[in-house]
Amino acid sequence: MDPLITPDPERGQVVITRFECESTLGLVRLLLLHKRIKGDVRRQASGFICVRTHISWRSHTMLSISVWKDLESIYSMGQVARHIQAAKRTSQLRVTTASGIFCYVGDWRRVMFRVGKPKDSPLLPIKQRQREGAQ
Repeated sequence: MDPLITPDPERGQVVITRFECESTLGLVRLLLLHKRIKGDVRRQASGFICVRTHISWRSHTMLSISVWKDLESIYSMGQVARHIQAAKRTSQLRVTTASGIFCYVGDWRRVMFRVGKPKDSPLLPIKQRQREGAQ
């Protein structure tokens, strides 16, 4: 592995889940279910930052992209009862899924151009880091 690019699970995670439905009606049902689950996750999962969805009506596909403070945070999804129930129902809804977890590997300048100093994850407040650096 390139020494400039080092995965750091404590500096943020992105989870991307792909849902493929058999029909537009199935996709609508999935979207309604996802909306209900999202509120529970906000209230019950620790370290959850945000989630966004991308919908392709033509292919009956939804991408759910969620951002988490660290790897440990993702495990708190196991405490969200509605998420657990929904995960068990995907086959009943005729939804095929694939999911992956992507770890923070460094500042974009170091990753893309191999220049610059290591920097903190953009999931940490910038102004707070600047105040701490000045002290």
